[in-house]
Amino acid sequence: MHVCVYCSSSTRIAQGYSTAANSFGAGLAQHDWTLVYGGGSYGLMGAIARSTHTHGGKVVGVIPQSLLAREVGYEQADELIVTTTLRERKQIMEERADVFVTLPGGFGTLEELLEIITLKQLRQHTKAIIIVNIDGFFDALLQQFARILEQGFANKEILGFDDSEGLDRLYYIVTDVDEAIGLLSTLNKSLFES
Repeated sequence: MHVCVYCSSSTRIAQGYSTAANSFGAGLAQHDWTLVYGGGSYGLMGAIARSTHTHGGKVVGVIPQSLLAREVGYEQADELIVTTTLRERKQIMEERADVFVTLPGGFGTLEELLEIITLKQLRQHTKAIIIVNIDGFFDALLQQFARILEQGFANKEILGFDDSEGLDRLYYIVTDVDEAIGLLSTLNKSLFES
């Protein structure tokens, strides 16, 4: 399974987030899942890539030339795809992924998350989306999602919560990386073992 991860490139964040990214990278490697991510070497992006590698996993980075030129690319990636634009980067990440996971991040991470949710809502893809709400990082965003639904800006049926297996919902919310790895295991069985 190829797991696309959206997350921060900031080096100014609390250590707990990096610890979580390290644990998540180890979990990916232990399950023999490939990391697909934005190709950076700093922040949570770098932490998850290095941890995946350290634990014997495979890393696919996708990075625009403009960022690679600033020497922030993770050159040790098993495959480092260099794109011309950010839009091309996102398209390749989407195509290579079987599932999407969002860890805490800034504006770029939120933009990636909202785009992939919107594309699923519009039935441009059917891949699972997991939001890892570490230490309540996404609480305010999830409250805004609820407000959007409550006020009729989106149809509540898009969430798919009537599905008994829970496998067709728009997105999943978990609170830590262990829960995310457990959900990925369930999704992996659904995708590849049925």
